[in-house]
Amino acid sequence: MSLKIYELEHSPYCIPITQALIALGVDFESVVVPSGDRSAVIQATKGAYYQVPVLEHGDRVIYESSDRSLDIAHYIDNEFADGRLFPADSGGLQEILVEHIENEVEGYTFRLCDIHYLPAIDDLVGRTMSVRHKERRFGRDCIDRWRANKMNLKAELDRLLARFDQTLRHREFLLGTVPQYVDFALLGVIGNYTYRGYNKLSEDQKALATWVERIRDFRYY
Repeated sequence: MSLKIYELEHSPYCIPITQALIALGVDFESVVVPSGDRSAVIQATKGAYYQVPVLEHGDRVIYESSDRSLDIAHYIDNEFADGRLFPADSGGLQEILVEHIENEVEGYTFRLCDIHYLPAIDDLVGRTMSVRHKERRFGRDCIDRWRANKMNLKAELDRLLARFDQTLRHREFLLGTVPQYVDFALLGVIGNYTYRGYNKLSEDQKALATWVERIRDFRYY
């Protein structure tokens, strides 16, 4: 059964899904969606959804039911991972950590990425639509405000990432010797932050940098 994922390459929510599939050895087709044109996603979901990621698995189309759901990740876990991504004995802890990563941490990483990524979009219409999308949510001239405040944003992000770096000095992955979904969620925000080399992890986050290489190379089979 064919598997297709509609994604933005730098999305902190797409990276965990694609990396988990790679770690599981699952073949999939990637459809990269232009930043300012979500028509492919809208068509795939018959107008029900416009965000990414979206999965097409055979005749099934899977997308998130709410801003805080993990429907796609759980679908992959059920279909391909035999419960490895969400083992029962770490369920509550994973929910706490993933929510923290995808809200507090991501709130800093996407801003520090977007101040570089959005101005670099070549297509004028795509760039304008992407900027307007951000401004509708965060206010006019938000990109300029984030750029002016980037040192404070970076300092606060480093404070949050230091906790993960400390944890990874003593274990291979966040919750043990094998990655769970929370690891891929953390990779997603770091992958977004470091996209195209726009930003780098701080030099004192050596355990975190080593973990990034480890999880990218990890295969379940």
